[in-house]
Amino acid sequence: MGRLRIGSRGSQLALWQAHHISDLLRARGHTVELEIIKTTGDKITDVALAKVGTKGMFTKEIEEALIENRVDLAVHSLKDLPTELSADFEIAAVTTREDSRDVFCSVKFANIEALPQQANVGTSSLRRQAQLKAFRPDLQIHPVRGNVDTRLRKLESGDYDAIILAAAGLNRLGKTQLVRQLIPVDVMTPAAGQGALAIEICNGDTATQAVVAFLDDVAARATTTCERALLSKLGGGCQVPIGAFAELKEGRIRLSALVAHPDGTKVLRETSEGDDPVRLGEEVGEILLRRGGNVILDEVYGEGFAVPQQP
Repeated sequence: MGRLRIGSRGSQLALWQAHHISDLLRARGHTVELEIIKTTGDKITDVALAKVGTKGMFTKEIEEALIENRVDLAVHSLKDLPTELSADFEIAAVTTREDSRDVFCSVKFANIEALPQQANVGTSSLRRQAQLKAFRPDLQIHPVRGNVDTRLRKLESGDYDAIILAAAGLNRLGKTQLVRQLIPVDVMTPAAGQGALAIEICNGDTATQAVVAFLDDVAARATTTCERALLSKLGGGCQVPIGAFAELKEGRIRLSALVAHPDGTKVLRETSEGDDPVRLGEEVGEILLRRGGNVILDEVYGEGFAVPQQP
């Protein structure tokens, strides 16, 4: 195959991810070019993500480039990809997963428990907000947007007592100096697909598929498929307060999932094990809906948070 053209967002983290994949492809003798594509999510910087609710806000323009044959493959954070992909596309690989947990970052405080009453915590995620409020109802939660550097700078300048970020992004960028706590999954369940990279191609592009097949990690594929099946069952996009964390234990998949109201007053958690990732995700989703998850999600959408990302 000739040149491989990779489409990516232009953020610092997206570029790290795209260069990481480029390096792996070049090591196998491929010539790789990078095309930076500005997405809707990159253009809307002054609104909390949960209020935008655009389907595929970090992926739509990149998918257009795939369809128009301007790029051969796209590198995404998997958690940015809508659970229902258009029939035009497929996920050709899910790479070996980074740590999927969330981290507590602070200049002064060692962990969530150590924060003073009414402390200011920054996060743009309803999922993180809901779990923080459930754990510490006194905390003041404020939206924080911007790339990793911007968020860390706001923390260092004293705008916040703490911010919550994904471990994966900080690990990849080597910016872990303010990480004080890896938050346990039973305190903060991560987002579906967090820590995983997805390689997206046009459906039926067998040439590119053959080239990137070596990037597909069996464990990452199984766990993220399970998490995304749960998300799909709940009808949620990446901005709703749904958490999913799957891990392989002796050949079986163990899924811990959560649906919560953003104010932290209602939190449903469910854990189960199974062999089939899709079936397990759907079954746990079904249980959560039956236990009142549907009521919580209806309330979230009714209050003008994110609209469901499913068609």
